[in-house]
Amino acid sequence: MLKILVAVDENNAIGKDNHLLCHLPDDLKRFKQLSTGHTVVMGRKTYDSIGKALPNRKNIVITRQVNLTIPGCEVVHSLKEALSHASNMEEIFIIGGAEIFNQAMALCDTIFLTRIHHQFEADTYFPEIDLTIWEEIKKEYHPKDEKHPFAFSFIHLKRKVGDRDASKKNET
Repeated sequence: MLKILVAVDENNAIGKDNHLLCHLPDDLKRFKQLSTGHTVVMGRKTYDSIGKALPNRKNIVITRQVNLTIPGCEVVHSLKEALSHASNMEEIFIIGGAEIFNQAMALCDTIFLTRIHHQFEADTYFPEIDLTIWEEIKKEYHPKDEKHPFAFSFIHLKRKVGDRDASKKNET
C-alpha cells in the first residue's frame, strides 16, 4: 500500500529553504511510529534536509543525478523505479518533497496529514486535496502547549472507492 506522510500548514505549505516549517515533537513521534519497519521514498532534497538515512526503514531516494550514491539508501531516478524497488514491502510511505508528492497523489490510497493550525512563510507546497476523491477517516486535534508552539491536527484520509481513475483524469 502506498501512503503519503506529510505535515502542512493552513495554506498547504510544507517547507521553506529546504527546512520543515516548525518542530512538533508529537508529529515526529507519529512519523517514526508510522514509518518504522517500512519503506520511505523521498526526493534528494528531502534526503538532504534530513541529512542521513532514517533508521529501521528501507530508504529510497529519487534523484536526477547520475551515479549518486548515498550510504544506507537505494538511489533511483523516478517514482516508478522507487516503487519497483519497494514492491515486496507491504507499506510504502512517500515523505517528500513537493514534486514527489505531486507524482504520488494519483497512486496512493492513504494520506497521513498533520495540519498545523498556522500560516508560515514558505516556498514549498503540498498539492490541494480534492475532497471529492478523499475521505476523512479520523481527525485528532492537539492544542498548543509547552512543547508545541502551534496547535495541530492529525488527519487520516483514505481515497474513496472507485476514485483512482478520476484523480488520474484530473492530472491531465
